[in-house]
Amino acid sequence: QTSIHHNFYCYIRYPYMMRLSSTSILLATQCLCATTTSASNEIQPNLSISPVDDSRDAYHRQRIHKAKLDLWLHGAFVMPSSSFSTTSVAIDDDGRDDYAAIANDLEMQVARAPIRHGPVREVRRRLQHDLESDGNNNNGGGWYSLMENILSVRGGGDDDGNSDGGLKEDHSSRLEKQLEELSAKFGKPFVDAIEQNKAEHAADCARSCELFYCSEESSKIQWDAESHGDTSFASYSFGSVPPEDFSHEFKFPLDLIKVTEGTPLFSAEESVQVINNAEAEGVDKNEYESGKYKLGGDWLVNLPQTRSWFNSKLEHVLFPLLHHLFPEIIASPSVLRAHSVSLLKYNHTHPRTDVHIDNGIFAMTLAMTPQSQYNGGGTFYEHMGVDNILPMDVGHGTFRPGSVRHGGHRVTSGTRYILGAFLLLEDHVEHVRRLKNRGAELRTSGDLLAATDHFEWALAMNPRCTTCLKDLAEILLSQKDYVRAEEKIRSALDMLEGLDSDALFTLGLILSEQGKDDESISTYQKSIELNAEDAELCYNLGIKLGEKGDTRGELAMYKKATEIDPQMGGAWINMGTTLAEAGNLQDAELMFLKAIECGDDVKTKGMMNLAILLQKKANNLAPSGDLNGAKLAIDQAAKLIDEAKPLLNAKIALGGGNSEDAMYASQLKPLRVQIHRLCGQILAGMGDLEACEAEFRTASESFGDVPGIWDALARVLDLRGKAEEATQARDTLVALRNSL
Repeated sequence: QTSIHHNFYCYIRYPYMMRLSSTSILLATQCLCATTTSASNEIQPNLSISPVDDSRDAYHRQRIHKAKLDLWLHGAFVMPSSSFSTTSVAIDDDGRDDYAAIANDLEMQVARAPIRHGPVREVRRRLQHDLESDGNNNNGGGWYSLMENILSVRGGGDDDGNSDGGLKEDHSSRLEKQLEELSAKFGKPFVDAIEQNKAEHAADCARSCELFYCSEESSKIQWDAESHGDTSFASYSFGSVPPEDFSHEFKFPLDLIKVTEGTPLFSAEESVQVINNAEAEGVDKNEYESGKYKLGGDWLVNLPQTRSWFNSKLEHVLFPLLHHLFPEIIASPSVLRAHSVSLLKYNHTHPRTDVHIDNGIFAMTLAMTPQSQYNGGGTFYEHMGVDNILPMDVGHGTFRPGSVRHGGHRVTSGTRYILGAFLLLEDHVEHVRRLKNRGAELRTSGDLLAATDHFEWALAMNPRCTTCLKDLAEILLSQKDYVRAEEKIRSALDMLEGLDSDALFTLGLILSEQGKDDESISTYQKSIELNAEDAELCYNLGIKLGEKGDTRGELAMYKKATEIDPQMGGAWINMGTTLAEAGNLQDAELMFLKAIECGDDVKTKGMMNLAILLQKKANNLAPSGDLNGAKLAIDQAAKLIDEAKPLLNAKIALGGGNSEDAMYASQLKPLRVQIHRLCGQILAGMGDLEACEAEFRTASESFGDVPGIWDALARVLDLRGKAEEATQARDTLVALRNSL
């Protein structure tokens, strides 16, 4: 009877996950749950404002703007009745004009508004305090000076552009002056990058006009409010920072997310015909990857009939409407360019998009399917909370600047089509976006120095470019400069009021690398509150909870990660490892099998961990007398290692491996030797000495430099009466030991 050895290799955990979180630029598409203070603690705005000129309309517009700012100070997301861009107002039957009625309504809402508490509200609280002080002083011009306070902190244009009594500096003059100063500061590399921006912008605009409608400058088509009289617009807050390009042109309180209500922009019947034509063109058969998810649908460049319909809508409805909604930056419909346009299909297999920003100064989303035909869906904006969905029924649209973080909410059943478009302005080059995008490309290619330059140039043009700060933080993190990385990411989070799951993810990584585990866990948990369907985030939090000994929390996070992304092999591996270490080999085996079904990146690691588990299983079964079960388990372990070895070695030989793969490869030999020894011992216990000898002879041929193999072979040869061969095996053993 041969004893069974109990020496095993530890399961190999999948490592902590990093990602390029800030540079993802994808295409995608009211009941506000708030924690409020008690009534006694509510700050009621009791300020008065005096007309600055004799115009009654201007006076009421100032009241409207101030009321909207007060709502923003209270943390409101919804900015109702906010389409105030018309140049004329209607007079109702009572002789009241629209502006006065709107101002009265908004001031009533302010009086009833609770204060929403978020992670960081210091700027809003400080401004509220300053406004109250100014109200007590009743200084006529003080309110505008306080506006400058918030603009200096958050960016964004002023209310009318003439608060100082003078004319606002136009965009072109301001940009020219800024580029001249920065060119002198950064030199030729910056100048070259700006010229490249201009060339790329011109090429993109020209390409747009080849595919999509472009208005002639002489075109007189404008938004006809009279013919669309039953179409209204709900407005929602863009968040705490203005768009990354042209931030001076947009007005606080940044009620820039516009959603149509009332009569739709096109009928349900018209939409059915569009979808039928698109499906005839194969839109429902196509899919492509976008961030962490696969999307159904296709680009309109591949759907000529759908593109023809869309071009007609651009000319007669959409471009005039965008000019009407954003006159502060869209000079006329003729400057608009449809840059990237797609028809997206959501269903249970392609349920949602990642949280992302869009690759254009403006973006639009058009609902192409009646809400009755699907469950779930809609667009959420991260600063509002994932549960605050902005649904749109068929024929309605959302129009907004592109740099707000948002995502398509999960469709649980049925089919939902949307049409999404990124837009450019022919007369406005988006220097910040283009510098940032090129920096992301350089970073991906490994040129971190040039990438850093581009992000810093973008920040010089807009110091409130939070994605630029996030990108710089991630570069510094990769360079292990944790102090500066934390400084950058905290600056971004301060401006974003803590409402950015990607930035919190990065901060969690930075804190973890510095050994600040409690802070890291707390940060990850805040990120999950914003975006619970982030598989990588759940995975990393699981690792941190495991390190703290919270096995239940660790397993819950891995389970959540795999529910979000069933192909996340690292989560399956770590879940199996945790279960195996707790003695639950049966469930752990299922987890490792799941990992093996995932991509090649984790397949070999899953195979090795499963082999370790089966080795332990065999060791448990043999002493209990189940030698047949032990033999079956150890044979399966041997097969897994023999299959994993060429896969892993080939990956390393082809240059696709990393230090982690090398670590796994280093485990192959000792693990396979251990399996040979245990298999031989089980065969000896079964009395099959012939098979036992064959096992150790095979082992000696593969691993002749391992002394223990020759020792085991000599013993089994003795048992079989092969004294001469046993002596030869021992001589080899002695020679090996002497050479060590």
